[in-house]
Amino acid sequence: AHAYWQQAGDTAPFDARWKQAMKLVVTTLRVQQRKNGPGPYRFQRVSDAATETLAVGGYGNPVRPIGLIASGFRPSDDACVFPFLVPSNLFAVTSLRQLAEMGKAVLGDEALAGDALALSGEVERALLQYGVATTPQGTIWAYEVDGYGSQLRMDDANVPSLLGLPYLASSPDAGLYKRTRKFCWSDRNPWFFRGTAGEGIGGPHEGKDMIWPMSQMVYALTSESDVEIRRVLAMLKESPAATGFMHEAYLKDDASRFPRAWFAWANTLFGELVGGLAE
Repeated sequence: AHAYWQQAGDTAPFDARWKQAMKLVVTTLRVQQRKNGPGPYRFQRVSDAATETLAVGGYGNPVRPIGLIASGFRPSDDACVFPFLVPSNLFAVTSLRQLAEMGKAVLGDEALAGDALALSGEVERALLQYGVATTPQGTIWAYEVDGYGSQLRMDDANVPSLLGLPYLASSPDAGLYKRTRKFCWSDRNPWFFRGTAGEGIGGPHEGKDMIWPMSQMVYALTSESDVEIRRVLAMLKESPAATGFMHEAYLKDDASRFPRAWFAWANTLFGELVGGLAE
């Protein structure tokens, strides 16, 4: 909505119904801070994969209410290990500030703007206190935390991701992101794979040794290096394995081995990448 408003200058979509929806968004994010118990949102089903359902009665592992917003699942549809998903919370900070701007300028609703701004500030403070991990190479963003001190150090291919923070305008500390970026695109990230067919980030959704072209696109979209971008484009050119489409994932040593031939998200993101480079 914010991007549309900025690009088009059109406020017609932002009517009373949209305003009501935005108020519900802020309310839902506050509920998911879980300050007053686990809340009403749970999900559980029978599955032979632990990533397809949530433990502890469908609420996921326990969290300490520290101001962060809980998620059941990652953008990949895999269950969170620790419910405070750091890249999604960073994205929430950005989106809430954008909503505050629109609340004032478009809706003329100072109360909504103030509520969104207050929540964004609370989440950002909690992120800086609990979402930063210490490593031998310096501090980086953790991927998930629980508020009790547990931190998961990894990154997943899907966005919001730690690698994709600048793409979402959600990287408040340039140095912290730079160190995190190096971690994400390295063997220190347990879901980074490098082989004869390419290199990139995957995730539990498709498993070990499976590179997601989406991660390569995000790497290029957030890169300031022409060398990195050219290298990514070369890998992307080879990854379709003569099918003409970007895949969800492919085996690090054989691009012809992929789980599904059509993945709209990856193809659309590729269009955004090459369209932006053409400009």
